[in-house]
Amino acid sequence: MSKLDRAALSGIRFYQRHLSRHKGFCCAHAALHGGESCSAAVARIVREAGVLAGRSRIAQRFADCRAAYATLQTSPLAFGTGGPRVRGVCCCGPVPIPFKCGG
Repeated sequence: MSKLDRAALSGIRFYQRHLSRHKGFCCAHAALHGGESCSAAVARIVREAGVLAGRSRIAQRFADCRAAYATLQTSPLAFGTGGPRVRGVCCCGPVPIPFKCGG
């Protein structure tokens, strides 16, 4: 594992342990499809392939999360009135995916 991979995983772990639990929302992909959040998915990709070799998979995950957000914005789901309430940004990276998990 390269220094870049270790640094990326360290940053993701810091985010998950110290920041994510305080914000009160998760990424749209996890909210719509269940399963792992973007930060967990990116950490898995980095462990499996590394940052550089996995960059297309990471970019695809963020694109899928943006698509999930678009779906949630246009479809009233189990969250109540007209779709999800908006707070913050995606769980990992500079991806503009505002979403609040849960009720």
